[in-house]
Amino acid sequence: MSEETLFEFPCSFPIKAMGKNDIEIDVLVIEIIRRHAPEINETHIKTRPSKDGRFLAITATITANSKQQLDAIYQDLTDHPLILFAL
Repeated sequence: MSEETLFEFPCSFPIKAMGKNDIEIDVLVIEIIRRHAPEINETHIKTRPSKDGRFLAITATITANSKQQLDAIYQDLTDHPLILFAL
């Protein structure tokens, strides 16, 4: 039995993660997402520093194929100690 979701798969889905800007957090986030969505490339990624520059927000838009895929991405992102949060 599949879990209910409001999404119709496949669909375009933005994933946002944030971490301290003093490390290569963008490279780390992309590496984690690419494990589950290998088709992402630089054109699918946007970065934005916080107002004071201490943090970096990374948004990667993927083609999501299932709720399980999204759950796995978010689990890997939130499990990593250098990633402060993921939306």
